[in-house]
Amino acid sequence: MIIQALTDLFTRDLGRLRTEIELYNHEENLWKVEATIANSAGNLCLHIIGNLNTYIGNEIGNTGYVRDRPLEFSLKGIPRVELLQKIDETVVVVSQCLGQLSEADLEREYPIVVLNEATSYLYFLIHLTTHLAYHLGQINYHRRLLDS
Repeated sequence: MIIQALTDLFTRDLGRLRTEIELYNHEENLWKVEATIANSAGNLCLHIIGNLNTYIGNEIGNTGYVRDRPLEFSLKGIPRVELLQKIDETVVVVSQCLGQLSEADLEREYPIVVLNEATSYLYFLIHLTTHLAYHLGQINYHRRLLDS
């Protein structure tokens, strides 16, 4: 039940991420930064994808994903269609990898320390949902502010 709820939340919010990226009127604005807005929507999208493919895909599903976190923030000009494809692929990875967990697994210790102390799978997966939602909100604001 909890695993399905987490899967549903990730799927929902990755769908919302896809919608936000699609809603940009001018594709080049995905990469725009201005004043105190340091991260573009495109870079935040790459960051979300890298984060979930690392902590769910690789750590839970053993997908072999290798993260290059600095590139998530330094790459520019990735075509929108490629971002959308990466989002779609991430939805599949998250769903398949979470499907490998049992409810009992959620109480076990997550295999790596990410938040400065050991956490359970459940705690860390909840953290990942809030991380996604936080950056999704930033992207929504970025789009409404800088894509007029």
